Amino acid sequence: MKHRICLFLALAASLFVDQAQAQKASWIWYPGDFDIYMSNVMQNRRTERGSFFPVFWKMDSHYVLVDFHKEFTLTEPEEVKLYVEGTYNVKIDGQAISGFPKTIKIPAGKHKLSLKVYNQAQVPAIFVQGKTVISDETWLSTFEDKEWIDASGKTSDKSGTTFVSAGSWHFTDPLIAPSAFKLPVTPHAATKIEKANQGTLSDFGKETFGFIKVHGLRGKGRMSIYYGESREEALSTDKCETLDYLDIDLSAKKDSIMPLSKAFRYVNAQYEGSVAADSISMLYEYAPVTEKGSFKSSDKELNKIYDVAKYTFHLNTREFFIDGIKRDRWVWSGDAYQSYLMNYYSFFDAETVKRTLWAQRGKDPVTAHINTIMDYSFYWFLGIYDYYKFTGDQKFVQDIYPRMQSLMTYIDGRKNKDGLLEWMPGDWIFIDWADKLSKEGEVSFEQLLYARSLETMSLCAKLANDADGAAKYDQQATTLKKKLFDLYWNANKQALVHSRIAGKPTDNVTRYANMFGIFFDYFTADQKLGVKKNVLLNDNVAKITTPYMRFYELEALCAMGEQSYVLKEMKSYWGGMLKLGATSFWEEYNPDKKGTEHLAMYGRPFGKSLCHAWGASPIYLLGRYYLGVQPTKPGYKTYAIEPNLGGLAWMEGKVPTPNGDIEVYCSNKEIKVKSAVGMGTLKLKSKSKPNAPGAVVTEIGKGVYEIKIEKGKEYKIKYTYGPHGL
Repeated sequence: MKHRICLFLALAASLFVDQAQAQKASWIWYPGDFDIYMSNVMQNRRTERGSFFPVFWKMDSHYVLVDFHKEFTLTEPEEVKLYVEGTYNVKIDGQAISGFPKTIKIPAGKHKLSLKVYNQAQVPAIFVQGKTVISDETWLSTFEDKEWIDASGKTSDKSGTTFVSAGSWHFTDPLIAPSAFKLPVTPHAATKIEKANQGTLSDFGKETFGFIKVHGLRGKGRMSIYYGESREEALSTDKCETLDYLDIDLSAKKDSIMPLSKAFRYVNAQYEGSVAADSISMLYEYAPVTEKGSFKSSDKELNKIYDVAKYTFHLNTREFFIDGIKRDRWVWSGDAYQSYLMNYYSFFDAETVKRTLWAQRGKDPVTAHINTIMDYSFYWFLGIYDYYKFTGDQKFVQDIYPRMQSLMTYIDGRKNKDGLLEWMPGDWIFIDWADKLSKEGEVSFEQLLYARSLETMSLCAKLANDADGAAKYDQQATTLKKKLFDLYWNANKQALVHSRIAGKPTDNVTRYANMFGIFFDYFTADQKLGVKKNVLLNDNVAKITTPYMRFYELEALCAMGEQSYVLKEMKSYWGGMLKLGATSFWEEYNPDKKGTEHLAMYGRPFGKSLCHAWGASPIYLLGRYYLGVQPTKPGYKTYAIEPNLGGLAWMEGKVPTPNGDIEVYCSNKEIKVKSAVGMGTLKLKSKSKPNAPGAVVTEIGKGVYEIKIEKGKEYKIKYTYGPHGL
């Protein structure tokens, strides 16, 4: 474990670096391969009561033979060091160098350096370090060399090989190979220890994640360790979700660290035979991301909700964005899509977003939806364009676009005769965990996500310079959106109905398609008001009990200006978990449940995750809809600020961007703004014209004003808050 801590010191700065930092030599591989490899390693760590619990879907692997090359023009000869994971050859201008050289000399002039690497066990990867000759994402790579040579030795004039930009996580230490990567750890002690049967119950004070360390272990017999997110779970030796068994035969004291990290708050250690131990601690395992975003307000309970949401999200930010730390620990696309949005308002770690998107998609050919779930394929598309919107990273879109095309081709091939999607063998239509939620027929929610994904494909096709694809996907999206409203919009109910069965729309109205239609901006102004009244604020429409879909419901209400209502809902819903003693937010919360009913799910008494990424959505809601900050051009080249107090006396916070923070303070008398990036537009409502020294105030409507925010300047705006103000 000491090695793991040292490893972090060398890797943390290189893995989780800001994109703004200058490029230097790094380990490179075929794009997406290390992400897929690492997700396989991580996702296959799941155990359930000591048994291996593999994922439900096809797992792809890295390419085992990869060719890398780049052309360089040198003004003088250069000595270049080579570090390689795998068996390899090296060529300069097509001429092979004998053996496995660690250092080569490249003459002055224009030359092509090539390395071909084979590695079955790990990802073929290279690190090239010279004065100007370095390995980075400008290198080209291929997994399939389609060259041929005739009898004379001449190479073909027409190449059939497809080369793509190399992938990288910015591992910048040549002596630490990518396959050695592990998350860092730090020691933590229990806050309370008490006797429990033939052992001890250790309380670590709050939900946490890491490796249990047993100090002074000795004797002969068995040590059993039962983990619990709750006290009840840890004490339930026959029903707890995770455990460890150790058969001990030690005459002298020895410290022992469990082989797999686990989620827990409580640890119940039981001893049999003569086994004993001096104490138990843990090594807390974490992703070394930087907390950049912040939020604080006049409401102490809301501040607590924000802090616990941030902690919940950090726990579920690991090598990738995962669903929950106790049970699955898998990369679910629907969960990850929400994590991306939370990330943009907290850590703004672009690398983790890219890794997760690569890992989810896997390789061609496509044989099933992502995670086998129809809606999860659509969230994957949406996540890519959002990534571009927040980061401005066009290269990533271009790199991943071919895999977007092949997934969309698979989806297009599953349409029925009416051009709609419905359940087919192998598909899982998830939508949400909800009792009596019909998945039969052609569900409107799936068609809506499909339309949005086609729009995303059109936008990304333009970024990838595929004009024909952009036009094709745009036409498909337009056709499907028209069909969506022709078939599902019910004028009497002022809502999209849930489904169409046997060619006929049902009368059933659910919240899902309707709330997404609001923030997708698919409705007219009148339709939005109808949906708000007849669906979102209608208690007769089935309520949502998961934080997963609560996220979108509250976003739709915020988009309709209902921040005051949403504030009460956040305090009731997330505050309700806090009142029950939650130290992280749960997979599901139903206030009608009592006692240990809150711990049960999936037919198991402790099946529910008490630390789930989708429970952390207040991070996004508060940054996007209360502080009111969002990019209007990719990478925050331009952005909007439209603060909404929603009943708060004051609030303040930071929203991170690729190149610095946007700071906002808002009370019912004053707004302060400072930005390190781009050109912003502050929009506010005031009874009288705001006083903004050093700024131009423009009235764009009755009582509605705009102020331009320039990079590096501080603005203090006095305004008159009223019933129709912020």
